[in-house]
Amino acid sequence: MSATDLAAGRPVEAPPNRRFKLTFPMLLLGVVALIVLLSIARVVTGANDITSGGTVSAALGLAVPIGLAALGGLWSERAGVVNIGLEGMMILGTWFGAWGALQFDNPWAGVVAGAIGGALGGAIHAVATVTFGVDHIISGVAINIVGVGFTQYLSKLVFDGMPGGGAKQSPPVPPMSTLSIPGIGDPLRTLEAKHWFVLSDFAGLLRGLTQNVSAFTILAILLVPLTYYVLWRTAFGLRVRSVGERPVAAESLGVNVYLYKWIAVLFSGGLAGLGGAFLSIVAAGIYRDGQTGGRGYIGLAAMIFGNWRPGGLAGGAALFGYTDALQLRQGGTSVHALLLVVALLLAAVAVYQLVRQGRNKAALITGIGAVVVYVVFAVTDTVPEQFTSFTPYLTTLLVLSLASQRLRPPAADGIPYRRGQTT
Repeated sequence: MSATDLAAGRPVEAPPNRRFKLTFPMLLLGVVALIVLLSIARVVTGANDITSGGTVSAALGLAVPIGLAALGGLWSERAGVVNIGLEGMMILGTWFGAWGALQFDNPWAGVVAGAIGGALGGAIHAVATVTFGVDHIISGVAINIVGVGFTQYLSKLVFDGMPGGGAKQSPPVPPMSTLSIPGIGDPLRTLEAKHWFVLSDFAGLLRGLTQNVSAFTILAILLVPLTYYVLWRTAFGLRVRSVGERPVAAESLGVNVYLYKWIAVLFSGGLAGLGGAFLSIVAAGIYRDGQTGGRGYIGLAAMIFGNWRPGGLAGGAALFGYTDALQLRQGGTSVHALLLVVALLLAAVAVYQLVRQGRNKAALITGIGAVVVYVVFAVTDTVPEQFTSFTPYLTTLLVLSLASQRLRPPAADGIPYRRGQTT
């Protein structure tokens, strides 16, 4: 582009799109770099549990219900329906999952029942928002309230009086089978115990991901690429996303907007119900009142952090699951070591903002944040236990605040739609 072109009124080409695109090699490099940072923190602080196989296994189990709730939110919001009711649908999934496993003496029956229970919550949300045009937030909050009361009533009706059960819990449910890659468990454990730089950390990661993994966990992981394929690589998925972006245009092309919104919200409830069933069948082996602990809301945050994309929300769920696992293993020592990792990551981001993006002000603020976190790490030996339990929720707030400027929700997300409208 030149001044002559502008003066002569000639058409000027738009500048090339420099949007950052994540590729698989870059993702792999990022994972390796993160493991190196964690290894440095482990060597410096002596917090060996931050990369141990037990921590990785616990993080995987804690991430699954959050990830399933996030997937449920993705389906709903890609169709233009905000789903604040994920928590209530997860609550329904916990009860129905335990009931189904006990009723049929089979954990997989509980998985199906949990999905159906969550889908019932999704159907209520679809009736309210899609059919009758109720405000999405009001409907979601109502489902969260009703889910708590309904499961408490069902527990008193069904579980109270059963051996091992009561008004607030079920009897123990049949256990879910686990899978392991044979022949590598003991060598990985031996290598991990040597505490070598990077190598032992990779061994701990692999051991946590390959040994004694629930079959339900594997199913949940497979649902992430399956969701991506269905929503981004099929005609059905294109129609679902079109009703969340431009419902009027979709209707003009013959798409039944109400039908696709209904289907997406039902899928949303079913996935959230699966997350609840995981908690009662796999994580605890029993249903308890209040078992979800706000994981539906964290799943919603993971979906937003992932920018309404399956891969991004999986990363968000893994992050929240990992921070939750840290406060369960070595508590304050592990969270204290994490402060060093955060300081190094913020320093790297500040350098990137300064050198590659030329954002001096943003780099200065990020750099100050890195210094503050490092000072807190340097002047303390551990994190008080009363703060470690808050780590996952603090992580949620920090990640959302840092990611908020690059988010792009579906254009018609949360906007009421009536058949025949022109705008």
